[in-house]
Order: sequence, then structure tokens, then C-alpha cells
Amino acid sequence: MSSALKSLYEAKTHLSELVDRAATGEEIIIAKNGVPMARLVPLSKRTQKRRPGGWEGKVWVADDFDAPLPAHLTRLFEESAVEPSSRHARRPVVARRR
Repeated sequence: MSSALKSLYEAKTHLSELVDRAATGEEIIIAKNGVPMARLVPLSKRTQKRRPGGWEGKVWVADDFDAPLPAHLTRLFEESAVEPSSRHARRPVVARRR
């Protein structure tokens, strides 16, 4: 497997071409400021085809899992006010004086 060193700028500019090259087996090393940071390699082929199923007998779903919730639980959801955490809350906009 051959390898090539590309700058981050080159990689961004020619990403589609580099992905095509990696898909054929070439290893592409991406460097930032001359320091290798990432490697673009082809994905390995699946050895087996996927088959649906496999969880039979291991998982069950209750007959009433999608039934409406009891009134007391529904009320809890409707009455509880969820406040966003401080790190996601927007800061208040303060008007500046001119």
C-alpha cells in the first residue's frame, strides 16, 4: 500500500479525489502545519452479508407499550417546566447606550 502526504489545505481542496484514491488502496496522510494528523484509508470489505434478525427470543415488547399513559403520569409531563441548562441558555440581549 503506497502512501501520500497532503496538507490540510490540499485535502480540503481535493477531498473527493483523495477519497477515490484511498478507495483504490492508497493511504493518504493529512498534515496540519507539517505535522501528520490523520490517515485516510479504504474501508475494509464486509466478510459476511448482513442478515436481518438475530434478536429473536432475546427481546420482548409488552403488548401495551404504545398505550396511552395513565392520567397521573401524563399530568406530570404536562406540568413540569423544563429549564435549559445554563450552558445552552441564550444570554440576554442588553441594549447599549449611544
